[in-house]
Amino acid sequence: MQSSNGRPRGDGGGPESAAEIHDGLVPPFAEASGAVRYDDPWYDALASGWGESGGAGAPVPSPVAQPGRVEREEAAADVYLQVQRSAAFQEVRGRYRRFVVPACFAFFGWYVGYVVTATTAPGLMARPVAGAVNVAMVAGLGQFLTTFLLTWAYARHARLRRDRAALELRWDTQELTRGIRGGAS
Repeated sequence: MQSSNGRPRGDGGGPESAAEIHDGLVPPFAEASGAVRYDDPWYDALASGWGESGGAGAPVPSPVAQPGRVEREEAAADVYLQVQRSAAFQEVRGRYRRFVVPACFAFFGWYVGYVVTATTAPGLMARPVAGAVNVAMVAGLGQFLTTFLLTWAYARHARLRRDRAALELRWDTQELTRGIRGGAS
């Protein structure tokens, strides 16, 4: 195959691109079954987890419907809906929201206040605090400090007020779905 400027590409030892591999070489099986091929340029083998054992050009197996599987999946979905509606789950979500929503508003207000003050009152921000350090530098470093403090406070709040309840919910949910799936999860 030639490049766009008319000169030959590569050493001519074989196909140079995925487009050349596909030109007229698609097996009838892939066309008839609609199976995705590994050498398909639109197929992302790394993201899908396939491509390790089939080799190049092997069709991707389609999932086989198993009897009873749909009923078990629907029952498992009902378990998750039941857990979501439970008082324990609502309490965990409420604890999360009671911390995160005010913290986000406070931090966003502090950030917007810093930006607005820096743009509307440059004289105030240029006022020296100690030597070459001015109010703007102190407030800017304060942004970093409050970010770390907020991260620490969030982790502490999660550890003390939510993690144990969330772990119990997860355990209960797994036990309920394990019972539906027949002991295998």
